[in-house]
Parts: sequence; C-alpha cells; structure tokens
Amino acid sequence: VQLVESGGGLVQSGGSLKLSCAASGSIDSINAMAWYRQAPGKERELVAGFTSDGSTNYADGVKGRFTVSRDYAKNTVVYLQMNNLKPQDTAVYYCNVQQLTIATIEGPQTVPADYWGQGTQVTVFS
Repeated sequence: VQLVESGGGLVQSGGSLKLSCAASGSIDSINAMAWYRQAPGKERELVAGFTSDGSTNYADGVKGRFTVSRDYAKNTVVYLQMNNLKPQDTAVYYCNVQQLTIATIEGPQTVPADYWGQGTQVTVFS
C-alpha cells in the first residue's frame, strides 16, 4: 500500500487549501484514517480523522475550520478541507490510514493498518 498526498502549498492567512491522500494497491476502501501535522520543533499532532463507523473527530484548534471527508466514488481517496487558515496551521501534514478493506482471493477483507503518506507542506503567511 502506498499513500500519496497532495494539495499543500503557500497561502495567505484566511485562505483555503484542500489536501488529498490517495491509496494505491489491492485496496477496496479506506475505512478509518487520520490527518496529522508536524510543525518545526514540535511533535506530530492529530488534526482530524474518521473511524469505520463514519464518525469524525477534530483537534480543538481546527474545529469549524477543517473538514475531513472521503471520496465515495473513489473509496481510496480522502481529503482534508482547510478553511480560514492561520499561520499556526503551518506544518507538514501527513495522512495515516488505520483500517482498510483489501481485495483477496477469498474476497474483500477488512484489516487494521498503519500506513503513512510522505507528507505535504502547508505554509500560511500573515
């Protein structure tokens, strides 16, 4: 399984970006995942995610501004819509896939996972 992230960039405070995380391999769907970020000199922190039952969770600092979602047409792509960006959102953002449905010769199987993307830089300037 490989995860490829995209959508990062340089944006002015108040602007928006939409990150994508696409999984490749013998995968039917991403069932649970999370977005993390790591700013220079800081530890990696959870930003947002969704679980296999469809519930979403957000860090307090991004609630109301960020939205995590999946592409139901492409079950192997997830997004992080980031609105009203602030300079403190500057970080490298990573997707972490935690549960997958994979294609096997016995049919689809749901399995736990711990795959990480390569990270995408988000820089917000004031």
